[in-house]
Amino acid sequence: MALDRVSIFVDVQNIYYTCREAHQRNFDYNEFWRRATRGRVLVSASAYATDRGDEKQGQFQNILRAIGFDVKLRPVLNRQDGTSKADWDVGIALDVYEAAKDCDLIVLASGDGDFDVLLRRIRQRFKCRSEVYAVRALTGDLLIREADEFIPIEDSLLL
Repeated sequence: MALDRVSIFVDVQNIYYTCREAHQRNFDYNEFWRRATRGRVLVSASAYATDRGDEKQGQFQNILRAIGFDVKLRPVLNRQDGTSKADWDVGIALDVYEAAKDCDLIVLASGDGDFDVLLRRIRQRFKCRSEVYAVRALTGDLLIREADEFIPIEDSLLL
């Protein structure tokens, strides 16, 4: 039996904030990498993060690179009302869709419910399966339903 070809996509901000909110802990990227790649052929791995020009954040991004991720950065946009935004949803969706044609499996670390349509489409169009890693209590039900496998982020995936 041939090994699955896998591409990995991490919504860093979503994972950070949901793990902090639900568990008051950080996500274990090394353990996640081990699970996502075990017994599989890695095609690509991308982590989508924000660029605030912060030294500590830069060190974290270098850790992600050392693990094996291609770290994609987007600047934070500060709005006139005082809020800020650095939304990667469209970028992640486009990259997942492009990668799906060359993969058997997409691993997505994000609880963003907007990705449910994407997972359905890559299954229909490319026969590509999906695994979603996310905090259960903070993940949209439609995303969980559309994933071929949902892996809740719990103790063994936390630091």
